[in-house]
Amino acid sequence: MSKNSTEFRTGFGFDVHAFGPGNHVMLGGIKVPHDQGLIGHSDADVILHALTDALLGAIGAGDIGQHFPPTDPQWKGVESAQFIKHARDLLAARGGRVVNVDVTLIGERPKLSPLRDEIRTHIADILGVDISRVSVKATTTERLGFTGREEGLAAQAVATVEL
Repeated sequence: MSKNSTEFRTGFGFDVHAFGPGNHVMLGGIKVPHDQGLIGHSDADVILHALTDALLGAIGAGDIGQHFPPTDPQWKGVESAQFIKHARDLLAARGGRVVNVDVTLIGERPKLSPLRDEIRTHIADILGVDISRVSVKATTTERLGFTGREEGLAAQAVATVEL
């Protein structure tokens, strides 16, 4: 590929965290009141974790566990915004930019719709893109599986970048 050509790449991310004690969950960097929390080494934000992996995957930079190992105490309780900022900075260092991101939260509750635009705005701000380039949606599993039994939440994300 020549220096003047544009290359588009797509990465996929997926993350899961179980419910545990707490009174809120972090979703897309927003504190969402809930009757349980999510268990994780960091703040267990499934949306930002999946999105970080999607961005890292798009640039062939491994996964979130390679950059922020859960065995490393320095990441204990950290806000997941740090992870996505790291992936954003790696992309920028390669001369790239985010074209768009698309995230789906999978779970019965909490309901995402009341906070969808706030989450989209927060992600757009972190990535330095217009909100029209950020899609956030939710689905249930019709009460099937661990998310249907309300044992935890999952998220999947796709990121398209230009290099």
